[in-house]
Amino acid sequence: MPNRVAVVTGASRGIGKQLCIDLAEAGYDIVVAARSSADSPGKLPGSIEETAELVRAHGRQAMTVVLDVRDEEAVAALAERVYREWGRCDLLVNNAAIAVPGATLEQPTKRWRLAVDVNLNGAFYMMYYFCPRMAAAGGGRVVNISSIAAVTPEFGRVSYTVTKRALEALTEAMASELTGRVAVNCIRLELAVWSEGFTSTLPGEDFSDFEDPVVMSDATLWLAQQPLEYTGHILTVGELRERGLVRGVTRFGDRTG
Repeated sequence: MPNRVAVVTGASRGIGKQLCIDLAEAGYDIVVAARSSADSPGKLPGSIEETAELVRAHGRQAMTVVLDVRDEEAVAALAERVYREWGRCDLLVNNAAIAVPGATLEQPTKRWRLAVDVNLNGAFYMMYYFCPRMAAAGGGRVVNISSIAAVTPEFGRVSYTVTKRALEALTEAMASELTGRVAVNCIRLELAVWSEGFTSTLPGEDFSDFEDPVVMSDATLWLAQQPLEYTGHILTVGELRERGLVRGVTRFGDRTG
């Protein structure tokens, strides 16, 4: 039987990087997709090549792809490449996101469009080009990564709140459309989980009691193991933890010492 394949966006650092590592440990070959690469590094640490090496250290294959999810043609080309070279996609994790800081009405409208294009359109493009192939191959699973900001208007980043709420609606609607063929679910992250991107927006804060991003891997892996009929759900890490499906409280500070 061919190896299972997972495609993860925003995979160069943070939650996406951890997802790649833990999915590899669980037996998936990983398509590591993000904008930051060795040839085109981002402002924060991390690259698709670094993540890929960690995947290979777990004995799995890694395909590195420089991808801007806003680019529909690039997403289409990615789906074509994955199916041409590896022949399948069992799990798609839409993790790439941007949270634009500052007062919305004081910013240029291009920053609003950036959030919509990354957080909503990007996830839609990924589903548009992968889900029909997944369905034709006998089924697959999509996990969209949302945030408590979706239901917290006072979060302070209007475009993030709006696009994450829209992502949850997209999850429910696509789950209905793909019933019986592809399961589409969403994790609404409501905990303070450590990542380079999130912590860079909170200078001077003590992050030692932030949760380890491994909790997102627990949630994602559980969803990946559910039958296709389990679809259209928006779940928080806390409620999954209460059900014993995510490990107990973690502290990223324990990892860093």
